[in-house]
Amino acid sequence: MKTNLLMKLVICGMAMAQGPVPGLSATNVYLTDVPDYDWWAGCFGTASGNLMGFWDRHGFPDFYTGPTGGGLAPLTSTGDNAGIVSLWASQAGVDGRPSDQYGHYDDYYSAFESTDPDPYIIAGRAEHKPDCIGDFIGLNQWKWTNMANECDGNIDAYCFVYWDLNGEKRINFVPESATGIPAPDLPSGLRVWTQYRGYDGTVFTQLADFNPHTPLGKGFTFADLKAEIDAGYPVLLFLQKPDEMSRALAGQPRVNPQIHGMLAYGYYLADDGTPKVRYRTSWASGDNSLKSWDAAPWEAGLPLRGVIGYHPRPRLRQSILSEGTLTLQWDGPGAELFDSNQGGARVVHGYVVEMARSLQAMDFVPVSPVVVKHFFTLTNCPSPTYFRIQLVKP
Repeated sequence: MKTNLLMKLVICGMAMAQGPVPGLSATNVYLTDVPDYDWWAGCFGTASGNLMGFWDRHGFPDFYTGPTGGGLAPLTSTGDNAGIVSLWASQAGVDGRPSDQYGHYDDYYSAFESTDPDPYIIAGRAEHKPDCIGDFIGLNQWKWTNMANECDGNIDAYCFVYWDLNGEKRINFVPESATGIPAPDLPSGLRVWTQYRGYDGTVFTQLADFNPHTPLGKGFTFADLKAEIDAGYPVLLFLQKPDEMSRALAGQPRVNPQIHGMLAYGYYLADDGTPKVRYRTSWASGDNSLKSWDAAPWEAGLPLRGVIGYHPRPRLRQSILSEGTLTLQWDGPGAELFDSNQGGARVVHGYVVEMARSLQAMDFVPVSPVVVKHFFTLTNCPSPTYFRIQLVKP
């Protein structure tokens, strides 16, 4: 899949495109510089914070722009970094937010697994405008009924995913409520949040191949996980008991089932060939959480139901035309992958600038080498001309 972004200049035009990144293979492979935040206001808020904090550090500087870490998402949420929780759960008086400006935590969160009406309803005030990840993914928001005929939700600390029960990959799916208004689930919310931050992205969901409800020969495999990691993309892990689609809790007959959310950022092939996944637990557990790719419980006594994939797309940041030179600057994936068999870490996202004289002919030819930085300067720019930046393996 390729993504094109066209921008016509007075003298030059340009386009951006995203293409597939070929993978690597190794015994011990993992993405570097991955945040390990501690649980706050929900496991999938935390896991999504780890995911977007990773991308803030690797090519998407506008994902987090608050005061913590000088505007760069830190690797932990402890001490001076505690304000990073506002990335997924904004709160009055936290991370530079005015003390009289309510946020996600104030409006939606009361206590773990609370089924009480959301605090903004009890207080009789309007909700704040969505401004953090949790707002967009439906986290903690006790608003919806009959979600995929499974449960009502979402109670405090919970969110939901609409799966393709045939085991197929579901790409950029947007769920609808009975009123026809999109009811946010985790993947659709991540995409809308990305757009809110000024970017775009592709999301997908898929049941794990070993899930007992996944049809034979279908589902997300360990090979699929390897391909995502090798291409530089962490993957969210959705843990849930296979036969618990809802439960009774505090007088409510069918609230969210028990779930847990984590972020996979590597894989390990043991000496006996056992495939294992390296992940952040969403409890700031450190670097050594590994689990074999199977139906046995992963964390919190819960097995893996499926995965949520996320690919942020490049975005042209600015173009500077001066005295016959054109400098293109862009945001885009810039992950680094440690590969034990390769003897170290390497950048897995590179870019090639291509030029064409016509968008109708689409006769793009490379005019740059592969670069891992996010800018390139061209001289003697002809007119009219169009450029695109192709995402490739360096």
